[in-house]
Amino acid sequence: MNQLFQQVRILDPIERRDRVVDILVIDGVIQEVSDNTQLPTGLETIPGQQLILAPGLVDLYSHSGTPGHEERETLTSLLKAARAGGFVSVNILPDTLPALDRASSIISLDREYHQLAAQIPNCPQLGYWGALTLGVEGAAMTELAELATTNITGWADGRAIANPALIRRLLEYLQPFDLPIGLYALDRQLRGQGLARAGAAALKYGLPVDPVSSETAALAAIIEIVADIATPVHLMRISTRRGVELITAAKQRGIPITASTTWLHLIANTRDLATYDPNFKLTPPLGTADDQIALIEGIKTGVLDAIAIDHHAYTYEEKTVAFGEAPAGAIGLELALPLLWQQLVVTGKLAAIELWAALSSKPAQCLHQSPPTQLILFDPYESWLVTPTSLNSLGRNTPWLGREIIGRVNDLNNSQLI
Repeated sequence: MNQLFQQVRILDPIERRDRVVDILVIDGVIQEVSDNTQLPTGLETIPGQQLILAPGLVDLYSHSGTPGHEERETLTSLLKAARAGGFVSVNILPDTLPALDRASSIISLDREYHQLAAQIPNCPQLGYWGALTLGVEGAAMTELAELATTNITGWADGRAIANPALIRRLLEYLQPFDLPIGLYALDRQLRGQGLARAGAAALKYGLPVDPVSSETAALAAIIEIVADIATPVHLMRISTRRGVELITAAKQRGIPITASTTWLHLIANTRDLATYDPNFKLTPPLGTADDQIALIEGIKTGVLDAIAIDHHAYTYEEKTVAFGEAPAGAIGLELALPLLWQQLVVTGKLAAIELWAALSSKPAQCLHQSPPTQLILFDPYESWLVTPTSLNSLGRNTPWLGREIIGRVNDLNNSQLI
């Protein structure tokens, strides 16, 4: 059906434009209406004053239940959740079972994806991070050159590699390849049994503390290795003010790094642990309120290049346990955009164009890819109840289950703007 959307707000993070126009959607092609535009007959006219038209979103890294943990998340449910959340591209980490540490594993999963993509309307692109180490255990390098023959997104374990000498060897070996390398900075010995970032809230709630240095000591080591070797690296899951400061200083020195934080670290902090909700147990843990402010400012200034979702589904039985016993992680593909919009854009902490860039064009840039051309239509005023039936993900592990949230993506059938 041909449609005329009146007074739609268009966000263009590449040109940094935020404007209101009338648009035509004819046979899946979108066109701005000008004084010279000839409108065809039989148009469905839709008031669009509350709608936002913008490029689809790109998720840097998330977790797949396929292969090995389909009871948590199937490839179908993951892709449908990504599509419902406005993501036109989602890139999965290699911590599957078996791990994506061999070319055969990548090829097999890619074959399964293409079979599903033919059956799922508007199916997002699926990318694969090839493992840096065998079994993502941080001990021995994978056959990196063999993985490079597949269509991997880049290399990352998604877990911390404890041995800095191994990190150095990996960066030396991968220097000739033009693919991103993702590293997660964590010193497990400094973290110990910590469950909450050190601060007043952790002490108040009686949770074992995870010191800031568990992130920053490892981060400083990685930065110095990158400075020495000059192999570009993407730093994952930055969660502290001090981490932002280290990245700021490194970028000022011209060290070739990009960095991301996760969506939940931007909208929650250690005060949210008061309920001991296991769905707020994350890796890294939520930062303090001061950390949260620094992360938001990092996105605003561009010190932090992008926002990742780090979607991680678990079964009800796995997450419905005591806080300390629960696995770390939460779902987010369907929830991130509306909650980020409400808590950051509506409150004035970020401009709309800043948020959209951090979720769309900048993640693509971190992946050494072109910005997405597919468009999504987002209604920032539509409210909906988060329930097992309203979610596409098999995972229910979110603090917002049973709560009403505002903002929802509408279907535009992979339309593109001309």
